[in-house]
Amino acid sequence: MNGAALKLIDVFLMPGDCFVGDQQYRVRTLLGSCVSITLWHPARRVGAMSHFLLPGSNRKAGAGRAGLYGADAMDFLLAELERRAVPPAQCQGKLFGGGAMFPRSAKVPDIGSQNAACARELLRQHGIAVVSESLYGEGHRQLIFTIRSGEVLSRQVPPDFVPRRPHQEPA
Repeated sequence: MNGAALKLIDVFLMPGDCFVGDQQYRVRTLLGSCVSITLWHPARRVGAMSHFLLPGSNRKAGAGRAGLYGADAMDFLLAELERRAVPPAQCQGKLFGGGAMFPRSAKVPDIGSQNAACARELLRQHGIAVVSESLYGEGHRQLIFTIRSGEVLSRQVPPDFVPRRPHQEPA
């Protein structure tokens, strides 16, 4: 295999973005209280990823980006998989995000928890097995989804993390 055959195309998802593609793609994002659903079909090497901000749906025509709400993002992913003749129920589902960006309250569930519950319910409704999840906690997550392998790397970064360059002295 030559070097060109190994080259992956990187895609970065902003909040409200969704992506569906084949094994030539690697998809990245950063999540706080938002949630990403990844779907991967092992035999077809097709993957899908969302980055939604809010649970539920906002189905008004022209209401903005399709992926801002969990149900709308899922509808987009399912339509794109169908367009590629990929049965969603044969996909492996993974869930990420739902972090607490502010102190959690016992009285009101935070948006991260609501997003995670929404994602779980959406996968359940569509008969998609959840094979892995990394939800909740504090701070944000960095995700890298390599569609070729189906692997999703997740790194949780605490809210007080300050990166240091190798030549910097500790504070």
